[in-house]
Amino acid sequence: MRCPYCAHDNSQVKDSRPSEDGAAIRRRRQCESCAARFTTFERIQLREVTVVKSADRRESFDRFKLEKSIALACRKRAVGQERIDQLVSGIQRQLETSGDNEVGSQRIGEMVMDGLRQLDSVAYIRFASVYKDFTEARDFEEFAGTVKDIGNG
Repeated sequence: MRCPYCAHDNSQVKDSRPSEDGAAIRRRRQCESCAARFTTFERIQLREVTVVKSADRRESFDRFKLEKSIALACRKRAVGQERIDQLVSGIQRQLETSGDNEVGSQRIGEMVMDGLRQLDSVAYIRFASVYKDFTEARDFEEFAGTVKDIGNG
């Protein structure tokens, strides 16, 4: 594993354990060159999934990108990282087991919306504002009016 600090190719695993959600192995590593320590995660990938975006652009599915957008929607909310990881892992698992090598970005957006609707109503509205491209305050008001409070939002 390449060191993120000095780019040396070799590192030594100091500790391995399952992640909190059990979907990955967390490894603490130490660079053999600069002795810096860093953490890596090893996850199962069942198949390569390509995301079809607007204008028929294609890119590889990026778990980190999905996690980042969900975490941004959940920012300053009472949603723990473990629950975000579970949502991301669930979406990734659905995509990899669907049998489709290509999936539309709209489908992923709907999966995120479904997950956030159950997780936190404010995060759900935040994500929807970007996903559905709200342009005016009225858009928020109309959408929020359709959202039933799930007890934590």
